Amino acid sequence: MTAVAPVTLTEGALSELNKLIDQQEISEDFGLRIGVEGGGCSGMSYILGFDQKKDGDTEYNIQGIRVFMNKAHGLYLAGMEIDFKNGLDARGFTFNNPNATSTCGCGSSFSA
Repeated sequence: MTAVAPVTLTEGALSELNKLIDQQEISEDFGLRIGVEGGGCSGMSYILGFDQKKDGDTEYNIQGIRVFMNKAHGLYLAGMEIDFKNGLDARGFTFNNPNATSTCGCGSSFSA
């Protein structure tokens, strides 16, 4: 049984991720790593990128996309929605995190 992922990906994010997988010919061994790391203007930054599974990861399947998350990061990421914006004012992945007590202007850094 596959665990329910603590994060959601919008249609826009799924579409962009599938496009990246095709364009960059990402191998089956890789999945999307979602996590956090220290740093950034608000104390923590998001990690989003293709990577291989590591010890301590939980693997999820979100609509056909393999997703890897370090178990310790679940606390910070539970309930987060990842979207992809393709507008004039913003282009790229955005993070809507209900656990963040403050975020910075760039939207990729937060504190909890």
